[in-house]
Amino acid sequence: MPRLFGTDGVRGRANEDVTAELALDLAVAAAHVLGDVGEFAGHRPKAVVGRDPRASGEFLSAAVVAGLASAGVDVHDVGVLPTPAVAHLVGAMEADLGVMLSASHNPMPDNGIKFFARGGHKLPDELEDAIEDRLREHWRRPTGASVGRIRGNGTGADLYVEHLVSTLPNRLDGLKIVVDCAHGAASEVGPRALRQAGAEVVVIGADPDGLNINDGYGSTHIEHLQEAVIAQGAHAGVAYDGDADRCLAVDAAGQLVDGDQIMGILAIALKERQALSKGTLVTTVMSNLGLRLAMEREGIRTVQTAVGDRYVLEEMRRSGYCLGGEQSGHVLLLQHATTGDGVLTSLHLLARLAQLGIPLADLAATVERLPQVLVNVPGVDKTKASSDPGLRDAVLAAENELGETGRVLLRPSGTEPLVRVMVEAAQAEQASRIAESLARVVKERLALA
Repeated sequence: MPRLFGTDGVRGRANEDVTAELALDLAVAAAHVLGDVGEFAGHRPKAVVGRDPRASGEFLSAAVVAGLASAGVDVHDVGVLPTPAVAHLVGAMEADLGVMLSASHNPMPDNGIKFFARGGHKLPDELEDAIEDRLREHWRRPTGASVGRIRGNGTGADLYVEHLVSTLPNRLDGLKIVVDCAHGAASEVGPRALRQAGAEVVVIGADPDGLNINDGYGSTHIEHLQEAVIAQGAHAGVAYDGDADRCLAVDAAGQLVDGDQIMGILAIALKERQALSKGTLVTTVMSNLGLRLAMEREGIRTVQTAVGDRYVLEEMRRSGYCLGGEQSGHVLLLQHATTGDGVLTSLHLLARLAQLGIPLADLAATVERLPQVLVNVPGVDKTKASSDPGLRDAVLAAENELGETGRVLLRPSGTEPLVRVMVEAAQAEQASRIAESLARVVKERLALA
């Protein structure tokens, strides 16, 4: 039986894969598991529950709240807020756990359930496995005054926005910014935080109706933001995804500024303030080689992890680093947050823009992205991708041709029988040629019988 928890909680099609029954049972099991590891010792437990605007989040959050209260947990329902806001509030309100109902950048029919432990930290694999193991077990139900109480909490947005703005090294006065909220969880707090920090704000994609989250807007559909920035004559634009744990940007000419460039800009700013822990930026193997080369020029060390923000976070927490993230715009600023936070990222990016008074295009040019080509090769035995001698020889030959200005990455898919071939090179033609050549070798050497 496949593991219920994926790389970021439990996710699937709402009311088919992620049902009200599952949400209630997971909430009960989470309360029991966290209680067993001593999170609730000596006091009445408290939880924070939030959601993004998806229609299915209404009944799923109701089920989670019911499950927690039935297990004796007092619940603060903070309503529609970003995932990082819920994580922050778990710590700020000294709650024992948090639950977020969201499928992030996925389309509206999907939904998901994410848990946070005390302090607002994502659960490690072993606690997720323990929750899954205790689903639907027999348990003694509290009665009378021992059942949990449920309170609507309307102060969460205020606490979150105040926290975000308080982290800034300088204000955003003088900047005109377009913000795309993906009709998602940051539709209210995102523009509000930018305005409170001093920016003039033009808002698009901020009319959630429960059905339009991520639909043509947000960080996965950047074209509306690009058009709006040019039409408004804005200094820059920022785009969040549905639960606002990611941020991408565009410059005044509408050119994309991706997560790698944002991380590079923030790393340099932190280094100048002597606030970049151990002079290190944590990225994944999919980050563009141009980021590493730029950081080397700036005297900043880079550490790479497997793809996935959880692996970036694990390395950061284990080694004491403060900045890391992914090319997709999932940036972790652990001095101010326990998880990726798109609104926080946008504020600090724009603070750097305001501080220096130069175009975002000039800031982003510090990280010159090398041409990157990705080819998916289906119908192959991905388990042999690292052991086949002929494929190893082909990769070695490609790496020798690329030298220091390029690289090759073969990555088996985690969910499909395919291998991803990624090549970076100084020239787009060279990257395409080598990627296609290696893809042919993968297909020939690893073809399924």
